[in-house]
Amino acid sequence: MIKNPKPVMNAMLVCDKVITEAGSNKKSLIGIFENISALSFPCVHHFLAVYIKLTDAVGKYAFRLELIDLEQDVIIGKAELPKEIVIESPLHIHDLVFNLAGLKFPHPGKYEFRIFSNNEICGQKTFLVNQIKKVEPENT
Repeated sequence: MIKNPKPVMNAMLVCDKVITEAGSNKKSLIGIFENISALSFPCVHHFLAVYIKLTDAVGKYAFRLELIDLEQDVIIGKAELPKEIVIESPLHIHDLVFNLAGLKFPHPGKYEFRIFSNNEICGQKTFLVNQIKKVEPENT
């Protein structure tokens, strides 16, 4: 059995929402962000989208996205595309969108999204979850 070439990830962006235009299939990324901030932990991020742009792939692929807590080395979130995707030419650009709801971050620190094609990692993006310091009002 011939192994499909591993796709090359050109971009991975985290945002509030991805809108796909009917007809042209163009993507609009709304509210791109690099970090998440919270007052207390554990915290829940109610909704985010991960946009991934791939190239250099040809054949059938099953895609999976995992969210890793890098400090504990555990998976805290996962999403899979419901069916395999067939990519006919390595010259084609392919967009993936994963919508994730109710992500629970147990503590501030480093986390990473990892994209897998046919159970092989083909890209990742690290980001920080920060704790916001409460500002006490000054006594006057």
